[in-house]
Amino acid sequence: MFAWMNREALALTRQTGFAHYWSRSRGKLWRKGEESGHLQKVAEIRLDCDEDVILLLIEQVGGIACHTGRASCFYRRLEADGWVATDPVLRPPGEIYGRTD
Repeated sequence: MFAWMNREALALTRQTGFAHYWSRSRGKLWRKGEESGHLQKVAEIRLDCDEDVILLLIEQVGGIACHTGRASCFYRRLEADGWVATDPVLRPPGEIYGRTD
């Protein structure tokens, strides 16, 4: 997955060992998995050569990273006729979040 991270999110990630991000839509910090339980345990934090991208090498607790219930948020592939879902839903979102919206 890709997500925004500010200095405070990076500091919390480093301090706790679990991925924290900045939610632009909610305007607040959040720990990945705080609602779903699908935490991201950080193994390494890396910085690219331009020092403008941080890469987290993580262990995805529970095997689900996407709010759709899939292992990855990148579950669609562009084919000749358009986007096609390629990865299965491992657990329905309603079961994860306790709601159907």
